[in-house]
Amino acid sequence: MTYDFRTTINRLPQGSAKWQQMMDLNPKIEEDVVPYSVADVDLPHPPELIDGLQEYIQEMIFGYTGLTNTYLETVVNWFERHHQWKISPETIVPSPGVVSALFNAVKAYTRIGDSVLIISPVYYPFRNAILKSGRQVLSSPLIERNGEYTIDFTDLENKASQPDVGLLLFCSPHNPVGRVWKKEELEKVDQICRKHNVILVSDEIHFDLILPGHSHTVFSTLSPETSENTIVFTAPSKTFNLAGLQTANVVITNPQLRQAFIDQQSRDGFHMLNCIGPKACEIMYQHGDLWLKEFLSLIEHNRQTFEQYVTQHLPMIKLTPLEGTYLQWFDCRALRMSDEELDDFLIKDCQLILDAGHIFGPEGSGYQRINLACSTEKLQDGLQRLKTAVHQRTSF
Repeated sequence: MTYDFRTTINRLPQGSAKWQQMMDLNPKIEEDVVPYSVADVDLPHPPELIDGLQEYIQEMIFGYTGLTNTYLETVVNWFERHHQWKISPETIVPSPGVVSALFNAVKAYTRIGDSVLIISPVYYPFRNAILKSGRQVLSSPLIERNGEYTIDFTDLENKASQPDVGLLLFCSPHNPVGRVWKKEELEKVDQICRKHNVILVSDEIHFDLILPGHSHTVFSTLSPETSENTIVFTAPSKTFNLAGLQTANVVITNPQLRQAFIDQQSRDGFHMLNCIGPKACEIMYQHGDLWLKEFLSLIEHNRQTFEQYVTQHLPMIKLTPLEGTYLQWFDCRALRMSDEELDDFLIKDCQLILDAGHIFGPEGSGYQRINLACSTEKLQDGLQRLKTAVHQRTSF
């Protein structure tokens, strides 16, 4: 490979939230263990990013800085080249991140006490944005059969038809189960939402991370009518590991919905992005194609490594097919442990810091989520610890 996907950087001295969480959970953890939880990456940045930012900061004044025309044109070009998604620059609304945008959307498009619809299990900030904004969570659980997940369209429509529901928070690709929704699935969701006057927010932060054999459709590209009813959240943060630079691009075609979102951002005190994040996005959207191609190859290799190891050594653990994102969802219920016991076992006995399934909703009980965006060597280290601890504890 052209890029370094083997060197693991110890991010504890850098104040990494993921690494500090690992130390808080298990202060006695061995020195060479890495966390596999939060969705960021401990591998070196590509030189294109480092060199580009170093050149930029030589003359940059770190004052209040808005989005440049070059930045907007670069984002528009990336969307069209990678997703066949043609948008106008004025439809882009900057945000510090998808999580803050979730809060803005809930407050912009619903009232206190309203119900907001989610399809669960799902990325836990969806629930937080609803509940902490004084709204109610209305959940439509995914249907799981033999490890594969589908949407329960009958249940979704029943809940979308309720009079106090005006907003659906949708995850595409889906985190944590890793589904890349087929176009016909998106069309059914769209039909339900527009039939019942439900605005759809589509979190597509992982939309560049699609594995072989699958194809992602940006929700708002389904039709002009769909686009008028849809808000799409995107960011370079997962694609290029830029989460700490806090830059996201929210795309809102409908002028009324766009102004309502901007007004809510203003009420929440948002003014503008930092001056480094947009430049990093611009650099990688201009020069990051090869890095992304190799990064996706790493994820696919690690997916296969994980699947082969578990199939051979831990057959009681069942994997959900990973179609998109770098987050593998897997079923540990055959270990016959409560969620608390399972978390404790993984953290202390296996020295595995993962994301527990139950944080994504009650449907995630007995499951775990592991971040595969790491060196293959570190993934193999973690799998070996899991195998040893499971076989020592059980009769499998």
